[in-house]
Amino acid sequence: MLDLPTTHWGDPSSERSALLLHGLTSSGATWWRVGEALASDGWFVTAVDLRGNGDGPVATSYRFADYAADLPGRGWDVVIGHSLGGAVAVVAAARPGFAKRIVLIDPALALDSSELPELLNGELAELTLDLEGFEKLRPTWDPVDVAHKSDAVSKATAHMVERTVADNTPWNVLDETVEITVPTLIVGGDHAVYSMLPTETADALVAANAHIAYRVVPGAGHSPHRDRPDETLSLLREWLAAH
Repeated sequence: MLDLPTTHWGDPSSERSALLLHGLTSSGATWWRVGEALASDGWFVTAVDLRGNGDGPVATSYRFADYAADLPGRGWDVVIGHSLGGAVAVVAAARPGFAKRIVLIDPALALDSSELPELLNGELAELTLDLEGFEKLRPTWDPVDVAHKSDAVSKATAHMVERTVADNTPWNVLDETVEITVPTLIVGGDHAVYSMLPTETADALVAANAHIAYRVVPGAGHSPHRDRPDETLSLLREWLAAH
């Protein structure tokens, strides 16, 4: 278990707490918009830099279980995970009392082994990009999102990326997702753009677990909170208010 750097928004005395888990080669700071929005709604928000990501401490192992073991606290009113962070949130959800609600934003729950080389190559290629490169790669993102992502990538290493993929092959936490016992919202990207979660997989999870709901953000890709932030925040707020 490692001590993780944290970024906070809101009043620590707030009655509602949220934990945000970023995706691969990102950082807690990349949640700035979601953190600010939840804080304005009265939440105290904590975002971590996962091991080997952002300013997170480096490690020799990057299994989902290792990532999950590092996470602070329990009794979170909501835990929100994106991509890799979604898989980590699912594994951590097995910890008794860890979270009262879970939101998975285009989570990387299951990847065919044939997909992993392409994923690895894509992530490694991003490590070579500077700020200008990310501006060209993500022209629709807010400049703050681009800056935070570029900064996080500059701190990531090929070793961390390679070990995360290797240590989690086969990449599959679907069984753990089916076992979740708290209200859970899966926010998917639009498949006409890109999503890491096939519709049939999401539908099967909804059918297998009455706690799970699935929504798609039209026009969003793998990062709905950055691709279509207003729509994603509206969906998130509506679901939290109902649960």
